[in-house]
Amino acid sequence: MSRIEGRVAQIMTEHELVINRGSEHGVEIGMRFKILRPRGSDIRDPDTGEVIGSVELMKTVVKVIEVQEKLCVARTFRTIETKGGSLYPSLSMASMLAAPTRRIETLRTDETRVQQDLDAADSYVKIGDPAVQAYDPEAQD
Repeated sequence: MSRIEGRVAQIMTEHELVINRGSEHGVEIGMRFKILRPRGSDIRDPDTGEVIGSVELMKTVVKVIEVQEKLCVARTFRTIETKGGSLYPSLSMASMLAAPTRRIETLRTDETRVQQDLDAADSYVKIGDPAVQAYDPEAQD
C-alpha cells in the first residue's frame, strides 16, 4: 500500500485547507496528512561529507473532515497547551497571573513544534506545499 501524495490546493481558514486528492485517490474521512516543506533537509555522511539522502520537514499535520471525488478538506487538530498562574512563576508579573490556555494549532505551526531547519517564513502553510498521507499510530487526536 503506497501513501497518498498531493498538494495544498487552497487555504480556507487558519484551521482548514484543501488538498488536491479525494475519494478517487483513496482519501477517506479521518485520514491524516502531513503538510511538508517543499524541499527536504539534506543529510550528510559525517565521515565523508557526502549527501546521503534527504528527510521530509513537516510544517503541521491535518485530519480530513470532508471528501469529494477530486479533493478533500482537512483541519488542524493538535492542541497546544500553555501553563500559567502563580504556580508557574516567571520573570514578569503578567505571566504569573496568566491563566493556562489550550488552543487548536493553526496552519502556522507553533514555533516549538517546527524543526530547527524551518525558519519562520518556511513554517507558514502555502498553496502548493506537499501533502502526504501520515501513518502515525501515536498521533494525538
